[in-house]
Amino acid sequence: MYSVTRLLDVAEFDRDRVLAIARAGAAETRARHQLVEPTLPGVRNGGDILVHLRFDAENQWRSVETDFTATLSDPVITRVNGAAYSGDASCSGPQTGTVYRTLLLRVLPGTDAHTIARFEDDLRLMPRYVKTITAWQLSRVDEPVGTTHWTHVFEQEFTDLDGLMGPYLMHPIHWAVVDRWFDPECPDVIVRDRVCHSFCALPRASEAVMPG
Repeated sequence: MYSVTRLLDVAEFDRDRVLAIARAGAAETRARHQLVEPTLPGVRNGGDILVHLRFDAENQWRSVETDFTATLSDPVITRVNGAAYSGDASCSGPQTGTVYRTLLLRVLPGTDAHTIARFEDDLRLMPRYVKTITAWQLSRVDEPVGTTHWTHVFEQEFTDLDGLMGPYLMHPIHWAVVDRWFDPECPDVIVRDRVCHSFCALPRASEAVMPG
């Protein structure tokens, strides 16, 4: 599948209006899965509105890209970060998620392919150990949007918000294995730029956006 993510920074007094505009624009794309929701407290560089669209193929996105981008040209949207990328999601168990989370990151230019592969393998370990992850996908970015040239998107659905803020962020697999790639004091660090850590509620647990 082909996915598109946009994280919108919006002045507070205009968020409801922009949310309605973004939802209408998402509906017009006819994407197979559409998620347009306010972000939850605790995001870091994650915007005020999270937009996530999943298409069957890239050409479906390209046919609506110009029109959808125009819907996000309102001047009250002060910043847009995002990415377009391909890939298929994996289920981690029978439960359905109620929280969607996405992480945009940039691996340092010049990082060798072997090191990148080790980094990606470590990220893929997390759903094996964190049982609150119900679905996930790790993708390399085809087209970054924003001031940072994002290289990867790591997205998950969680059983609930506590499952993200507790078992995920506090699990030993996170701080003992994965964090070394992000820690500027660790010699293994390959992600130095500020990441986009964004999440929102899924409006109805029965309508998860991953996998599709």
